[in-house]
Amino acid sequence: MSSHLPKDHPAVQPKKIGVLLLNLGTPDATDYWSMRQYLKEFLSDSRVIEIPKWIWWPILNGIVLTVRPKKSGAAYDKIWDYENGDSPLRVIAKRQVEKLRSSYADQPNVVVDYAMRYGNPSTQSKLEELQAQGCDKILLVPLYPQYSAATTATANDKAFDALKQLRWQPAVRTAPAYFENDAYVSALAKSIEQGLANLDFEPDLVITSYHGVPKSYLMKGDPYHCQCYKSTRLVREKLGWPEDKMMVTFQSRFGPEEWLQPYTDKTLEALPEKGIKKIAILTPGFSVDCLETLEEIAMEGKEEFMEAGGEEFAYIPCLNDSELGMDVIEDVVKRELAGWL
Repeated sequence: MSSHLPKDHPAVQPKKIGVLLLNLGTPDATDYWSMRQYLKEFLSDSRVIEIPKWIWWPILNGIVLTVRPKKSGAAYDKIWDYENGDSPLRVIAKRQVEKLRSSYADQPNVVVDYAMRYGNPSTQSKLEELQAQGCDKILLVPLYPQYSAATTATANDKAFDALKQLRWQPAVRTAPAYFENDAYVSALAKSIEQGLANLDFEPDLVITSYHGVPKSYLMKGDPYHCQCYKSTRLVREKLGWPEDKMMVTFQSRFGPEEWLQPYTDKTLEALPEKGIKKIAILTPGFSVDCLETLEEIAMEGKEEFMEAGGEEFAYIPCLNDSELGMDVIEDVVKRELAGWL
């Protein structure tokens, strides 16, 4: 067969299967211009900001991108992993890839990597790398347990945009939301048990704080709200706890529009007056600790709660690249590679 190929025919790689873990993204540094570049890509996404562009673009370019980069850069400075010279999100994402690769060490035809929806490494660059290595089948794994158009969909959109430009497209699968997978529910339950076991107090309440989205997204059919509530219910049932032991809140809102409620910050400020002065909080919608968990919740959230009269506050980390976290990722990947391996 090869004798019939032209002498200048590109080399044909042995067929492989790619697994691409997709996450939200992170700036390359905390300075003004790095933050501006990241925020412009993020806030220009019509899946994230559904305001008509003729209204949003003057606001974004005239106000937001002038003021927000400095403020966001200061927030990133608080949580930046200077020991590793990078953001926690990217540092942990790399470790997740390394551990997933080791679990497929006996299957050299499986190539594992990661990409960011916003920032680096870009989804397009990683898809091109996987194809160059011979991957004619690629599994996209958005690391968002609950589905939202502003997370899962836009991560897949970016991959599809890149695929449009390829002469020879690989076969592609997208992993679905895994909020009700037993591996995820069990991992969260165990992480809560482990987190509480390390405390020297018994919390009155455990809060599960999810990233918020405008309420209008729910009304348009986005299932995110319902999946967040179901996630918490399944975890609570796994733990065997009563309903009043755990609650759902939503964080990270901005702008004048109404977002999903109850709001995390307002809840933290109100709880002490109700006699709930000892709490533990976790962020089940994030697979990796990042600005929204480490700065907004573990730092700012604690400050809000304590200033309102709280006595004890504990943040339970994301699953990250822990053994429990990797169990979840490996379960999703194994399930979705069925028939390819």
